Amino acid sequence: MGKLKWYRRPWVAPFAFVVLVFVAFSLPPYLTLDPALSRVPRPPDHPWHFPVLVAHVVFGSIAILTCVVQVWPWFRARYPVAHRRVGRAYVFGGVVPASVTAVAIGSVSPFGPLNQVGTVLLGVLWLGFTVAGLRMARQRRYVDHRRWMIRSFALTASIMSNRIWSVVWVLVLSPQLDTTFGGSEVALIQAIAGLSAWMGWVVPFLLAEWWLERGDARKRRDRRAQASDRQPVGV
Repeated sequence: MGKLKWYRRPWVAPFAFVVLVFVAFSLPPYLTLDPALSRVPRPPDHPWHFPVLVAHVVFGSIAILTCVVQVWPWFRARYPVAHRRVGRAYVFGGVVPASVTAVAIGSVSPFGPLNQVGTVLLGVLWLGFTVAGLRMARQRRYVDHRRWMIRSFALTASIMSNRIWSVVWVLVLSPQLDTTFGGSEVALIQAIAGLSAWMGWVVPFLLAEWWLERGDARKRRDRRAQASDRQPVGV
């Protein structure tokens, strides 16, 4: 089998570009530590919300930036030691603190219960998938490690798809303000935020599961074909 070529995965460069643009847009306002620049309103009676939100954005940025090189097959094969080191940064400097803070801020989200439940569940699964992947790597079960980390990476990238779904639901639901929502902008905003929170991570997760199942199905077909080739031909 030939060596992996860096250019054989043409999706890596566009993915990296989108991640860089997203982080460049999302991170700077929170580095100022100015609550007035926050894109998420602070819930009443929760003064801790903004500092935890800042921590979540910073650690989430580390997770999604390190995710870029971790999903690149050429980088993993060419630089295994760097892959392990970046992986530790992804887990301990990114996902673990980002998921814990996601649960905290999600539980008091000002965007309603649908958004709260979706965000908290995302944080729990994100942490669980990543820890499972780390355990598999330490046990040298690298096939299982890859499967769990693909799920983790899908949830890491879900923050970007969340923004896409927000635009979609704004376009779909805004014309229904005076009908479906009875003129209530609060109800409209909560519906948009709630649906985006769920669709933002459920769709990438299902795509990751489809990708894994497709690979498993191909391997099963290859094994059946090999077994058939080894069987003696009847006389």
